[in-house]
Amino acid sequence: MLKYVVFAVTEMGRQVLDRSRAELEQVFTGEKTEFLIVSAAQTEEGILRLRMEESLILTDDPAYLKALQAAGFYTAGLHHKENQGTFFEGAAYVIEEIGEITFSVYDEIYRRLAGLPLMITRTKRLLIRESTVEDVPEFYRIYRDPSITKYMEDLFEDPEEEIAYMKEYIRQIYGFYGYGMWTVQLLSGEVIGRAGLSVREGYELPELGFVIGCDYQGQGYAEEACRAVLAYGKKELSFEHVQALVEEENLPSRNLLIKLGFHFDKKVNEKGTEYLLMID
Repeated sequence: MLKYVVFAVTEMGRQVLDRSRAELEQVFTGEKTEFLIVSAAQTEEGILRLRMEESLILTDDPAYLKALQAAGFYTAGLHHKENQGTFFEGAAYVIEEIGEITFSVYDEIYRRLAGLPLMITRTKRLLIRESTVEDVPEFYRIYRDPSITKYMEDLFEDPEEEIAYMKEYIRQIYGFYGYGMWTVQLLSGEVIGRAGLSVREGYELPELGFVIGCDYQGQGYAEEACRAVLAYGKKELSFEHVQALVEEENLPSRNLLIKLGFHFDKKVNEKGTEYLLMID
């Protein structure tokens, strides 16, 4: 959990942030995370007393950023009006325009650097979040029923390959697009399937995908998860329309898509399989 956001800055940076302190206080009001503004030149000992796994440190000093990274801290560069154009070598993230940054941005950077999943949305019965390597055994449990892979691609035969794929998926897809296929779990914590939005090469619209384990089908979970995913796509990702590809004989999925408001657009062929392209 993110407990501290520390701005470890030069004297010039401190003057800028002191003028923005009221805005920062508003951003962190009501959150369980504290923010600190400290001097990069004088606080190495104090910084090292923080629990690195609970802290995100932002600095406007490239040399100090490298030192923090070498010490194992989750660190990002910081641009402000006095250091525009500064290059932060090795920084995965650089914050711009402090006054326009919401708490969710700090939390997302922290989670990305710490390898923690983002919580996407929740419903009355479900939590939808980014998938993790720890989910892979649960996916094998769900996919072992042959009916699951009748209309969709199976997992790798070797779990180690699936784990390697998941690591790259988290880094490249979640990290680049900010969305993808997510894990669907009951509020009690049990993983029951996957749902999310993905990019299909050759198509302009994001694509809805979903799978619910056989033991949980017939209880409305697929509809509940998909409605939440579509609402998130429209509100948080500004997707006006979403597509779905479904085989004509896959009646349960076709009927669900119609219930969700999708309509038939045209037939398409993907890798020798004919699909109905449906758009909401």
